[in-house]
Amino acid sequence: MRERIEYALIWSILKFLGLLPRPAARWAAAKLAALVFLINPAWRRVALFNLSLAFPNWTESEREQVMRKMVRNLGWVAAEFAHLPDARKNADKIMSVEGAEFDAAQKRGKGVLLLTGHMGAWELIPFARAGQEKPMYFVARPIDNPRVDALVNWYRSLSGNVPIPKDQAARGALRVLRGGGVVGILIDQNTAPEEAVFVDFFGVPAATTAGLARLARHTGAPVVPGYTYWDESIGKYRIVAEAPLVLERTDDEEADIRAYTARFNKVIEDFIRRFPDQWLWAHRRWKNRPPGEPPIYPDQKGYVPQAR
Repeated sequence: MRERIEYALIWSILKFLGLLPRPAARWAAAKLAALVFLINPAWRRVALFNLSLAFPNWTESEREQVMRKMVRNLGWVAAEFAHLPDARKNADKIMSVEGAEFDAAQKRGKGVLLLTGHMGAWELIPFARAGQEKPMYFVARPIDNPRVDALVNWYRSLSGNVPIPKDQAARGALRVLRGGGVVGILIDQNTAPEEAVFVDFFGVPAATTAGLARLARHTGAPVVPGYTYWDESIGKYRIVAEAPLVLERTDDEEADIRAYTARFNKVIEDFIRRFPDQWLWAHRRWKNRPPGEPPIYPDQKGYVPQAR
């Protein structure tokens, strides 16, 4: 029953936002996001705590301002997601695509690994590629509610893009890369320790998926950083692909994996420092800790206050 209610609620919100003109949908979704964060103060606390880890020299006022803009951005993301059925025909009004580096990387013939995260309107990146008649694959953790998972993937796949379930990521990604395709991997969320390497993110070790690094080392596919952000000056999202990263391979596989992953985290961090309100601060990015370290969030069992 709970799954059905959750599905009905999300389906209703998406349909409601999708029926509104896009500007009205963005306004309504931003108000809805603010209400959700008001009802769930724990999300607000997590966001502010994360901001204190990343920007210890900021004032509380500065962190509050970024958090409010992040909430607004999440509402806008929901509105853009609801309007994905119309995204292709309205692409010029929604986004500006800058991807010459991406096309050059794909011509190498080894496929492309897109390094990205929950930045800006991240759901628009696959649509930007599909709009150029080049659908892409993306690794996604299945949503716990299978009804909601199917609904979300239906929206994501409207332009031919194909999700790869996280538990099938290695095999599915290898198949796509062998065919010269594009695989997008979001690496900016907390990862189970058995699947992660702990490398710095804003100077604090963070459990980060090693999957992207292993694929890059095994296949030689270029890793292209890609992200999106709202550009107020043009009233659109900019979809940006940067030059492929230079990754040196040595005889020490595990050292390479750690070095690559640290580099990937630095790419994400650099983006966030440029556009701090465009990232998902409400996620517990530093939840899992290296062996022997106590929890970092105050509401976790075993938490020990740390000097910062």
